[in-house]
Amino acid sequence: MNDIVLGYDGSDFSMQALDWALDEAELRQLPLTVAHAWQWPYGAADEDAKAHLRKAAEHVLWHGAECARSTSSGVRVDTDLHEGAAAQRLVELSDDAALIVVGSRGLSALPRVVVGSVAGYVAAHADCPVIVVRGPGPLPAPTRRGPIIVTSKDPEAAVLDFAFGEAALRRLPIASPADLSEWAARHPGVRVQPYDAADHATLVVIGRTGATRHGAAGYLLQHAPCPVAVVGQA
Repeated sequence: MNDIVLGYDGSDFSMQALDWALDEAELRQLPLTVAHAWQWPYGAADEDAKAHLRKAAEHVLWHGAECARSTSSGVRVDTDLHEGAAAQRLVELSDDAALIVVGSRGLSALPRVVVGSVAGYVAAHADCPVIVVRGPGPLPAPTRRGPIIVTSKDPEAAVLDFAFGEAALRRLPIASPADLSEWAARHPGVRVQPYDAADHATLVVIGRTGATRHGAAGYLLQHAPCPVAVVGQA
């Protein structure tokens, strides 16, 4: 696990994801890779036309990397430019990544559009945890930092590992309807608060299986008002 990977396309949505990815890189003391993919969408094309599109893609990637470098505190920023599908490239990069961070415009019902949505596809298929950051623009500064929430009553071990790790890194409490006593004993620095007090969450953590089917977990991935981390095996 070598780096935090950010899927970046130059949109306001990916700028918000960039903020979160930089936080993760700084907290984990890992480098950040800003990844951008491009492809000619109109069938056959001459090389001049493709070269022009590639140049535009290089500019988008340069802008994202410069934004990251100018706002980070000592994080090494690398870049990855890929000709092809963005979702597939991010899944490839997940093989060696600690975490993938992507922005989302808001997903419609999964799995119906999973192939057409970069965030949805990566959340379902990546080999590492994925954080989907919803909404455009910079992350607003919270007036009160909420807990890390695990919504499942019977979460996978990988989900709890990730949730407690994020809570420790961010110095936040954790809340869940699950019995957290065993995990709390392993993480004495993380405070567990009642689940019914878990409003204004900073992050919701769900299992990957839950991200690929209808139900509460799929709904959270589509509509949660905060970032959603997708963890574990599909």
